Amino acid sequence: MPDITYESRPLSPFRLDFTVWALRRRAENALDLWDAGTYRRLVIWNGKTISMAVRQSPSEKPLLEINATGAMPEAELRAAATATVNRILGLQIDLTPFYRLSGGDDKLKHLTEKFRGLKPPRFPTIFETLVNGISCQQISLAAGIHLLNQLAKRYGHSSDCWQRQCHAFPEPAALAKLQPEELRKLGFSRQKARAIIELASSVDDGFDLEHLSAMGDDKVLKALYGLHGVGRWTAEYALLRGLGRLHIFPGDDVGARKKLRRVLGLSGNLDYNSVERILSSWAPYAGFIYFHLLLEELAEGGYLQ
Repeated sequence: MPDITYESRPLSPFRLDFTVWALRRRAENALDLWDAGTYRRLVIWNGKTISMAVRQSPSEKPLLEINATGAMPEAELRAAATATVNRILGLQIDLTPFYRLSGGDDKLKHLTEKFRGLKPPRFPTIFETLVNGISCQQISLAAGIHLLNQLAKRYGHSSDCWQRQCHAFPEPAALAKLQPEELRKLGFSRQKARAIIELASSVDDGFDLEHLSAMGDDKVLKALYGLHGVGRWTAEYALLRGLGRLHIFPGDDVGARKKLRRVLGLSGNLDYNSVERILSSWAPYAGFIYFHLLLEELAEGGYLQ
């Protein structure tokens, strides 16, 4: 099986650790692995499994070492790994306008200087994004991550890699024919189980979620609202974390609203409309602020060094 290692240079500034933690959200995440400065992930590319490891080399300009292993020709393996890593870690996104905006804003300057080098992460597929959103609805993030771990361990492709058993996120076909009770055994509510199975069945039958990337926000939202179990929070979550729409801040995220209020030193609770008003001065980067707020929480929890 081909095993390749090569270098990639992301647009500066870049910090692998900040970006990976914004992706994985909690230390218990069993899909997006972080081990001694190396990001590891098992993904499925055109039905084939690829194990990837990414490490940032110490240098004046950011430089990544990427290792990929998969049962495909080396040229195809490199192309697949490069496309996946670029999407997941946002390596080629130019944030110069954002830093120009934040540099003149005292409220933003603290966060952006503290987490300089963060890039906006995305899940490998929109399907995975939506299942993440559905799983985490109305429960703690820790509980949602636990459900996703169980789903991957039970229905995702597994492989022995990096001296451990690792798991890829389940393909739609692996979930499409399940009965809700099978997901209930993993801890999902009946509503979430039904929503995930119906979504998987639609994709398995030919509904191309990735084509949403070519649509404007309103059309994407209309398409997502037509899916069982997808409301405003999950749809906006998909726009940000699946489609990379950095102007989207999931305003129904109660935890994010509390973090925003605390960072800005505001009194009283924020609602969806007030969040939208506050963030309007930081357009079109409201969603990127969302990731900074998440890192602030993780830093307070001692996850970031």
